[in-house]
Amino acid sequence: MAVKTANVNSRMKVDIKQQAESILERLGIPRSVAIDMYYRQIIAHNGIPFSLTIPSSVPARDEMTTAQFNQMMATGLKQAKADDSFDVDEVFAELED
Repeated sequence: MAVKTANVNSRMKVDIKQQAESILERLGIPRSVAIDMYYRQIIAHNGIPFSLTIPSSVPARDEMTTAQFNQMMATGLKQAKADDSFDVDEVFAELED
């Protein structure tokens, strides 16, 4: 007897997909298996299987390791190059509202 399956479609940024799939490939896990594992963990935890919190503050430089700081800087540079940012005047105007 054939097992019934269903499709899952999602949209995400290309670089996120590429980075994740590169890791999955090194682990030898197909994308469909990773998605199935994630869904099974949602069921097992009766919710998202990791903490979804917003930090109360951004860590100061002296609280970060060099690797953490470099990662934060690389992320910021990538966002700037992709024009994935906000105009500083618009941000402050919105904060003042």
